[in-house]
Amino acid sequence: LASKAGVQLQSYNPQETSVRNRLLDAVELAVKYYHKVLLDTPEAAGAREYLKQRGLQDKTIAEWQIGYSRESWDDLFNWLKTRGFSEQEIFLAGLTVKKEQGAGYYNRFRGRIMFPLNDAAGNPFGFTARVSPEREATERMGKYINSPQTQIYDKSKILFGLDKAKNFIREAEAAIVAEGQMDVISSHQAGFKNVVASSGTALSSDQIKLLTRYTNNFLFSLDSDTAGESATDRGEIITREFVDQARKTEAEDSFGRTQKYVDPVLKHDINIKIIQVPGGKDPDECIRRNPGDFRQAIENASSVIDYYFNKTFRDLDLNKIENKKKAAAKLLSVVSTIGNGIEKDAWLRRLAETLEVNEQALREVLDKHQRHRPDKVGSAPAKETASQPSVSHNQMLTESLLALALKFPEHFSYLINSINPEMLAEERQRVFYKNLVVYYNTIESNAGLFDGESLKFWLQNNIANEQELSELKALIDMLLLLADKDFYEMTTAEARVEMGKIISQLKRKHLITKMLDIERDLAAAEQRQDAGQIKEFMEAFKVVAEEVRRLEE
Repeated sequence: LASKAGVQLQSYNPQETSVRNRLLDAVELAVKYYHKVLLDTPEAAGAREYLKQRGLQDKTIAEWQIGYSRESWDDLFNWLKTRGFSEQEIFLAGLTVKKEQGAGYYNRFRGRIMFPLNDAAGNPFGFTARVSPEREATERMGKYINSPQTQIYDKSKILFGLDKAKNFIREAEAAIVAEGQMDVISSHQAGFKNVVASSGTALSSDQIKLLTRYTNNFLFSLDSDTAGESATDRGEIITREFVDQARKTEAEDSFGRTQKYVDPVLKHDINIKIIQVPGGKDPDECIRRNPGDFRQAIENASSVIDYYFNKTFRDLDLNKIENKKKAAAKLLSVVSTIGNGIEKDAWLRRLAETLEVNEQALREVLDKHQRHRPDKVGSAPAKETASQPSVSHNQMLTESLLALALKFPEHFSYLINSINPEMLAEERQRVFYKNLVVYYNTIESNAGLFDGESLKFWLQNNIANEQELSELKALIDMLLLLADKDFYEMTTAEARVEMGKIISQLKRKHLITKMLDIERDLAAAEQRQDAGQIKEFMEAFKVVAEEVRRLEE
């Protein structure tokens, strides 16, 4: 249940929870402090000018709470102490560093533009800090530094901008994954609000699972300097670099080294496309030049394998045998990562046709490559996948809808009038929804009883099957957890809008499934040459297609 709700299950320890809350409070105050320094102090003039040159508006800076850390060893440290935080708490929050000699601490961030890192609910956990432009040439610690791993911050479980993008990702049914903070902020300012960033690291399994709570469609926006023309000349290195950009996950190889591979979780109901950014090396620069170019690039996004095929064959003279061998070696490595057998077959045939070689010869090379691939490549993620079955997008939409229903019972009559049980994803959810409708009708005059414990008590008295009762109680716990996680800041009006969006998506998916069923029945009727049924199925298809059209208007 924790995995479905996108959280890590931990035993409850009141003392540990108290410490965690203190660290979160310290980071939240640090965000406000750095933002105030950026807006109001002379030391931040260069940072303000830099952000202005990058095209950021004042309201954007305020929305993202961008800040500035002074060239000071102890200003934030001392200020937090005056607010009642101990030296140890400030250190554990990742805001200070221990002195190498003697006792004491000093500020971790100095002379940097500060980008807060939030979880999906909008709680700040840490920072990415960019060196001030005037110090860039002499800075020894790097252009960007991040908060360290702490009790509250794990970079593998955070996506920059997800707290602001999640509802737009649901609405667009797609997430655009960029690399840097400025890519995300510029995109949102320009109206591309379904953009998040991996902050320059490989996308972890946890981040993938986090994103799949909102969509199964991933569009990776590649910088031109990493997806450029010379990329195809780097042999085996480009395969891993390509996977890093397009599939982005890490595992240990057979020698215990961290390498980048395709996580098996990506073989389950996830669609990946590549956005090739024109006119600039990153989305931020492209958008500043012409937002229309970026919009066109999104519309022209190609499948991940198609992208790599095109890159490999561009300007390659296939009359030379050595070039055919080089292209086959690179592309077979990519084809071998495809989990779907039909898709793998199709790309293998395309490769054989393009190279004008025997398809069977390529199959033999592919089989040999897969047999000799190190067992450890992705073995850890495979275990994880086995213990945590993939969850369909329909199921996640249904869970979100039911979670909203529990949190905002005032909209339940709207839900009843808008959706039928058969439109929900799985049998357990349909059974729960039917019981929820009955329960709601029994307490409609006293909506205050519409809560988890009251609902469980009612189920206890109305469901005789112990296994079914246990499953429904567990589902309630998961939905309440999900509601607090994803919708705790949502207003009643926003909840109504969100419910409407989810209902439309579920209706559309249900109708499309009906159309596919009718198409299969129609094909069977045509084989039997049954004129009566052919006419009946064609009429039914038109009716459902018209419903889909009305939904999409």
